[in-house]
Amino acid sequence: MDKNFQEEFTQIIKFNPPLYKQRHQFVKDLVEKYKPKKVADLGCADCSLLRMLKFCSCIEVLAGLDICADVMKEKMYTLSPLPVDYLQPSERSLTVTLHHGSVAHKDPCMLGFDLVTCIELIEHLEEPELKKFPEVVFGFMAPRMVVISTPNSEFNPLLPGVMLYRHPDHKFEWNQAQFQSWALETARCYDYSVEFTGVGQPPTGMEKAGFCTQIGIFVRKYSQTGESVQCEKPTEAVYKTVFKAVYPSLKDEKYLQNAVISEVIFTAQIIKHRLISKHAEYGDDPERKSKFQPSMDCFTNYLGKVVVEKNMEPFVSGNEVYIPLATIFSFPKVNRLCGTFEKLCKLIAGKVTLSSDGSAVMFNIEHENEEN
Repeated sequence: MDKNFQEEFTQIIKFNPPLYKQRHQFVKDLVEKYKPKKVADLGCADCSLLRMLKFCSCIEVLAGLDICADVMKEKMYTLSPLPVDYLQPSERSLTVTLHHGSVAHKDPCMLGFDLVTCIELIEHLEEPELKKFPEVVFGFMAPRMVVISTPNSEFNPLLPGVMLYRHPDHKFEWNQAQFQSWALETARCYDYSVEFTGVGQPPTGMEKAGFCTQIGIFVRKYSQTGESVQCEKPTEAVYKTVFKAVYPSLKDEKYLQNAVISEVIFTAQIIKHRLISKHAEYGDDPERKSKFQPSMDCFTNYLGKVVVEKNMEPFVSGNEVYIPLATIFSFPKVNRLCGTFEKLCKLIAGKVTLSSDGSAVMFNIEHENEEN
């Protein structure tokens, strides 16, 4: 719904944060608690909730649905990856999709979600749509959890300027008993449990009015079998996809390879610079050189701990510096990115200059010596 339209009627109550932000924060808190991987927002409008949820690290699939394509298109660009997402890809995958369609219709693209949110949606539905809504959401989509929020009409007398409904597009507004009756019957029909809460506290002394926004949290009682969903699956898609963004992820081999190569070169370069400075200080004196165990400030202190075997020790030979891959692999970030030493070797093969036996990163420092 139009946030500005509603907030102008709630200024005297002075909800802080504004009521729409409280609703969004409520959903975000649920996501952080239950860690759903796939979340769909029905009636997503200007995508403001989706923009908040895309930063939740547990979510890998995010979908929005709205009957008004123009409203979504105005803000859908805000769901696109930023340049920093390509420079520093996340370890998780994330796909964001927006669909144009009605919540009264079934579409296979909405199957398999863990959480479905319907924030200030149902009061905008005509009676025929409202009758179909439970079967679509709870019967067909059957997510593990559904969150539905709707205005509490008992709060309306406290809102200046509200004569009948809070928004001209509302088809109805339920009091607490009406919403709870509908929600309990819906939960019973589709094997869900439901708990009631809300956001927007009433003023002191008016507690009986209840929350300004009433919320039902539905949780499916039993696991949905693949067969029961498949038998109802429509043969054709009815929604139109208006936006799709696939974020760069380290689960994608090309982004992982770039990240590993960058980290390997970065690590090897720092080791090389410290090694060259030590080599210049000690020269070729074997006795003095034997005293060298790399312990290079906060970064290379770690190197001194991992270089415990001779074949892991970086060394200079003429104009060439050799940094063993075993040493580089021992650093936490490289280790975490690759997982195995074999994976490291595979990812950098042909992309990083290695020694003849492939065991070390090799740098030629002839030009560096000339400059010095």
